[in-house]
Amino acid sequence: MHNRKVVKVLTLDDFDLNGKTVFVRMDMNCPIDPETGEILGTKRIEETIETLESLKDAKVVIASHQGRVGNNEYTGMDKHAKVLEKLMCRKIKYVEDTIGEAAQNAIKNLEEGEILLLDNLRLCAEENYEFTPENAAKTIMVSRLSKLFDLCVLDSFPSAHRSHPSIVGFAQVLPACAGRIVEREVRNLDEIMTVAKAPHVIILGGSKVSDRLEAIKLLIQNGRADHVLLTGLIGNVFMRAQARIKSPLRIKRENDMVSKAHSLIGDYPDVFATPVDIAIDKDGKRVEMDVREISKGDKILDLGPKTIEYYSKLISGAGTVFISGPAGFFEKENFKYGTKEMLNAVANSMATTIVSGGHLTTALKQEGLADKINHISTAGGALVLYLTGEKLPMMKALEDAAIKYRTKE
Repeated sequence: MHNRKVVKVLTLDDFDLNGKTVFVRMDMNCPIDPETGEILGTKRIEETIETLESLKDAKVVIASHQGRVGNNEYTGMDKHAKVLEKLMCRKIKYVEDTIGEAAQNAIKNLEEGEILLLDNLRLCAEENYEFTPENAAKTIMVSRLSKLFDLCVLDSFPSAHRSHPSIVGFAQVLPACAGRIVEREVRNLDEIMTVAKAPHVIILGGSKVSDRLEAIKLLIQNGRADHVLLTGLIGNVFMRAQARIKSPLRIKRENDMVSKAHSLIGDYPDVFATPVDIAIDKDGKRVEMDVREISKGDKILDLGPKTIEYYSKLISGAGTVFISGPAGFFEKENFKYGTKEMLNAVANSMATTIVSGGHLTTALKQEGLADKINHISTAGGALVLYLTGEKLPMMKALEDAAIKYRTKE
């Protein structure tokens, strides 16, 4: 069990916020219905309110991303502004721009107590790349916008593992502090990690495979993963590595990911559990089958009941359970089963439980299981990495900013 030092970062309570123009990097990245473009779960937007309430005497500019270039969740932020308006029962200004003249003018014209939401940060090319903190500070985004702000508030814990300009750049050139979400996440997680006990069961799903492959190794090496139960796309990658799925998965960098999964299985043969049965879509109907029966062109959309039974046994014997990412295409009624059953197994176990990721927190709420979980976080990949003991770029930026600010005082 590694001891983590208490994170020394500044919070909103360390600043006089009255009349200040504040850049707030939040994470309003929500699940989006691919057909209608509507927001399916508003949990991440709801979470921003506590920080926004603390900034009620400031001029507030919210910056967030939504989806990534090329996927069907990559949209503008106009709907997010409407959701926030409804939740807060007050006007939220919105500008269809991120770093251009329209955005700059909207920021300059803000009155005390007003909130402005910028458009999707990833419309700005720089926000799609990782930078060193020094280079992030030199990006056009940071050099243009930082002149307009007195303070930078980082409250985007789900993106804390990215070194994008908005995450690490502004903190180089402005006083910076943690928002309420980050402050609470770090405090709660550190408390949980001091009581976490073995066996550690990690359940991974969702679609972001490459981040997870890196993190799995660290989790195992740091004694945080005695059993890794695989679902979703990452489960398919491991089944392909075991030669249990014969045809290609048709995903980006497939060969690279399959070979990484293959060597992980070779290095840690007793750690991984992969599905034994799955569900596919046949003419709009859910069809369950043994993994060995999968034929070319079948798209795996969920876990089957035998896998649920197998995984539930491992969960019931756990001391600590961490689950991140849905088990299947849970947005579709026919394929909710796996995610729902996994969450039930976690909620009803005697273990210390952590549920992570925006999609899973949405599902947890739908199932009414939130009260049975020790820690719920909308962060996915960032939380996985945090548990490995790795220093997250955003936390490092906040710690450095705290040292700089205290030295100036």
